[in-house]
Amino acid sequence: MRRVRPVRQSAALSILLIAAWGGIASAQPRPAPPISGVVVDATGAVLPSARVRLTSASGGVLQSVTTSATGTFTVGPVRPGRYEIRVTLDGFRPQTVAVNVGARGVEPLRITLALAAVHQEITVTSQTPQVGTGAAANADTVTVNQRALESLPVFDDDAVATLSRFLDSGSLGTGGVTILVNGMEVNSLNVSTAAIQQIKINQDPYSAAYSRPGRGRIDILTKPGSQTYHGSASFIFRDAGLNARNAFATVKPPEQRRIGDGFLGGPLGHGGNTSFMLSVKADSEDRQAIVYALGPQGDIRDAVPQSFRHLLASFGVTHQRGASTISIRPSYEQETDAYRGVGGTTLGSAGTTYYHREMDLTYNQQTVIRPTLLNQFQILVGQELEPMTSVSDAPGVVVNGAFTGGGAQVDVRRTELHFQLSENVAATLGRHLLQMGFQVPDWSRRRFDDHSGFGGTYYFADLASYEAGRPYAYVQQTGNGHVVWLEKVLGFYVNDDWQLGPRATLSLGLRYDWSNYFHDHDTFAPRFSFAVKPGGTGATIVRGGAGLFNDKVGPFPVVDVLDFRPGGLQRIVITNPAYPNPFQSGASAEVAPPSTARFAPGIQVPWVLQYSAGVERQLLKTATLSIMYYGSRGTLFRSHDINAPQSPLYITRPDPALGVVRQIESNARQRSDSLQLTFRGRIAKWFNGQVQYALSRTLNDSGGLNWYPANDYDLSGEWARADFDRRHRLLLLGSVTPGRKVSLGVALTLESGLPYSETLGTDPYNNGRGNARPAGVARNTLQRAGYADLDVRVSRDFTFGAGEGARTVSVGVDAFNLLNRVNYATYVGTVGSPFFEQPVSAQAPRELQLSARFKF
Repeated sequence: MRRVRPVRQSAALSILLIAAWGGIASAQPRPAPPISGVVVDATGAVLPSARVRLTSASGGVLQSVTTSATGTFTVGPVRPGRYEIRVTLDGFRPQTVAVNVGARGVEPLRITLALAAVHQEITVTSQTPQVGTGAAANADTVTVNQRALESLPVFDDDAVATLSRFLDSGSLGTGGVTILVNGMEVNSLNVSTAAIQQIKINQDPYSAAYSRPGRGRIDILTKPGSQTYHGSASFIFRDAGLNARNAFATVKPPEQRRIGDGFLGGPLGHGGNTSFMLSVKADSEDRQAIVYALGPQGDIRDAVPQSFRHLLASFGVTHQRGASTISIRPSYEQETDAYRGVGGTTLGSAGTTYYHREMDLTYNQQTVIRPTLLNQFQILVGQELEPMTSVSDAPGVVVNGAFTGGGAQVDVRRTELHFQLSENVAATLGRHLLQMGFQVPDWSRRRFDDHSGFGGTYYFADLASYEAGRPYAYVQQTGNGHVVWLEKVLGFYVNDDWQLGPRATLSLGLRYDWSNYFHDHDTFAPRFSFAVKPGGTGATIVRGGAGLFNDKVGPFPVVDVLDFRPGGLQRIVITNPAYPNPFQSGASAEVAPPSTARFAPGIQVPWVLQYSAGVERQLLKTATLSIMYYGSRGTLFRSHDINAPQSPLYITRPDPALGVVRQIESNARQRSDSLQLTFRGRIAKWFNGQVQYALSRTLNDSGGLNWYPANDYDLSGEWARADFDRRHRLLLLGSVTPGRKVSLGVALTLESGLPYSETLGTDPYNNGRGNARPAGVARNTLQRAGYADLDVRVSRDFTFGAGEGARTVSVGVDAFNLLNRVNYATYVGTVGSPFFEQPVSAQAPRELQLSARFKF
């Protein structure tokens, strides 16, 4: 009998093992496809930032995610069985949906949340913080909801300013902070504080849907429509009689502020498909600007009255038609501010009168094509008028380190017709949430009428030079300051949030931005981020990402160049002029060498590469801790006089037919490193809030668009600490609830000091700027004092009735700068000034604010 060869024995055994394993595997249930869905309110409008938790039949939390900007979510995959989906969002009743998962999964869900009663307990965050692997679930997001705003000390009822302390100055860009209302980028917040439902900073920091990093962006979600009437009315009052005295004021001047804020919403008609909202805010203040300067006759101590008036009104109608939710909201804003810019060494005569009026109309349409496919279309059209004039027509006088007087030489009238559009599509495809869109952040017809500087300004090195009548420079503008142009900015993006599994996600995105005045058309900006649960209980998340972001430029670089085209403005810069008539020799401004401005050849939009990595930990069921490193490298705008007088004598300009030739460049550098710790949530029963500490360093060689180096031919001393560089920063926002109806809100800010530069005050380079530094001294070598501020709010609720018909009256007292610490603001860096290295202005002293609010 033949023997079976060993190799055949091994093959037969392998076949048996494979067959046995296949039988075992076939007996095990395979994971079903992920569970997806969309969360909407009673009108069908999608609800972003809702917390979605997947729990087992025994109640254990298997996964926790946050709905995207389009209200969609994806959890799983899971094995067949019974599960529950629980959805929570501030201002809405929690909703729990039972789900029976079969081998083929379940159909996409549509979960509707109803509005919560207004008498619920006050919390600071929109939901109990939970670590999660979603791209938008990063635990270092700063979140404040509408009820939190009612419990926190909010100065002047300005929620955006209160939350702006959490922004990173290096992420803002040339155009300033990016504000998004209901997912659409806007120039300013055009609703009152009472209409805000939620504010977030740094959510989903690397999403391609946004032009700027998360730490330079504020996302605002307004209250949705509803089919029940609800509203609020509040009044805020401050008076100098309740406040401490400013450190630089000789007496406590009379001041008073009055703010009224109201909101009303509910059904419109009887069909149940239409609702409305109305918000109005009226704000008026009579305050005093404290002048602390030095003149030829000695100290100048003055309090200059300033009046401020502001009105903001908006009305919105939301209509549900089939699978679409349509809303239209017109808004109106008007603001006046007298003697703006006065204070410190700036005298009242150098103040300006500011006026602003804006009317906008916003259209928003959200269509749920199916639960896994959603489209959002938004459009905004608006008109702005903004004149600003000097309170005095006298020639300007600037004495470095002593005083700024005469007229401010400001006379600008700006009008604008702007158009903004956003078209976004979100689709859930298995484990992928795919988002793509087309955006028009700015399409504006702008008109500037600039007659500033027509009276001229003299610059003196010190008081002795002023008394002797020896200015180092005279600057005057002439010509035609009328400019009209069309600015066009477009953006395209695609973003994929990929749920690799219950323990890992990967987000990939690509954005392209285009503008008509910058012709570097290769402005592609790739982004990515990841989050992983490294085994164990899932209480730890490792998160990171990187992305390229192009600058938010704004209109000012463009208008600076267009103003000085042939036939436009002419700027005359005369060094060592005669005084008080710089043209007494018989010459005139018309024959003096004119100055001009231009973009550098091949100029590109500045950019920043941001990257981060860190760990998030679920400390308690109700609290998370995030430890993140953020780094960035990028470029900045700066100005450079390429026709400055040449060394070694610095007397003659290379082209004597021209004065200053301002070249706007984008090759300045910036580098930033930051270690950031963020705590969010509730500690026991006594504190609920968020605490953030940052250890950071930012270096650059430019102070921004209008910054010039001290010596145009030597940039070696310009690489230094950034103007906004703070080594340490500790921020706290939270509330303590000692009783059911009593709330104590706390806001604490501790910051190390900012740098500033030491300057000579004279003009050894004859460039007319007077920003020269002593030999061998770099930029920003001097140090301001640190900043510390403790704000506290104590409020008490009085509830009448119960259930949906409850009415609440809240009264509160706010104390800003409770400890009355003197926080110095402006320092003098001019070497020859008697104020050298001394402060000349301070932030507000302790101020008390009284408020009352009625809600139903």
